[in-house]
Amino acid sequence: MLLQILKAKLKKVIITDANVDYPGSITIDPDLIEAAGMVSYERVEVNSVNGKTRLTTYILPGERGSGQVEMNGGAANFFEAGDEVHVNCFAISEPGEAPFQPIVIYTDENNKVVGN
Repeated sequence: MLLQILKAKLKKVIITDANVDYPGSITIDPDLIEAAGMVSYERVEVNSVNGKTRLTTYILPGERGSGQVEMNGGAANFFEAGDEVHVNCFAISEPGEAPFQPIVIYTDENNKVVGN
């Protein structure tokens, strides 16, 4: 049996834009992607902090250093600029593997990394 475990989390990042005229995904500043150990096109779960919605999409790299966290395509119907979200990424693990500590990235009001 394989387990899905939390690999990384961007905690309370702020949506900077929502664009429905796009094929889909979440665009994220590469500084955030790399800090969390995520990769472009990786599957992620986006959860609104206020409990409004939860959805699955994939990461597209945005402009480095911009603090960009943009919802695109159909996902943009569920979020708007200013919403706080958690972006969660999961990994597959064997039950007997050593305990795994996820990377949790904390950001400021401009989506700049302030700690983990």
